[in-house]
Amino acid sequence: MPTKTYLVTLTDEERHDLRALITKGTLAARKLTRAHILLLADEGRTDATIAAALHVGTATIARIRKRFVEEGVEAALSERPRPGKAPVLDAKHEAYVIATACSAPPEGQARWSIRLLTDTVVQLGMVDAVSRETIRRTLKKTF
Repeated sequence: MPTKTYLVTLTDEERHDLRALITKGTLAARKLTRAHILLLADEGRTDATIAAALHVGTATIARIRKRFVEEGVEAALSERPRPGKAPVLDAKHEAYVIATACSAPPEGQARWSIRLLTDTVVQLGMVDAVSRETIRRTLKKTF
């Protein structure tokens, strides 16, 4: 049997903290699973045994072991930031869009449309470009 590259060895304090975390009751499912993985790995269980007991893949267990050894308990338990595009409108701009939608429409218009709000935001120079969907989602959050 191949030797494990990343062996999980918890201190008494870490073990106690993980057990307390598990029995707390309100914990995200992923964090709970990671805590179980660390405790079972500390007991000397194999990846296959842990995977069968917790219904996760062996690659997940290997990843959690590696993160624990390289970065510590907190890193092994927590989520890493996910990639994604930054929001086009910040809170200040969203507040402006909402305030504008609640104000009187421009002359010649019966009401504010999403297209009209989009054009106004771009004309005022708040952003270079914004989609109608972004404006719609902003309004949907509040109305």
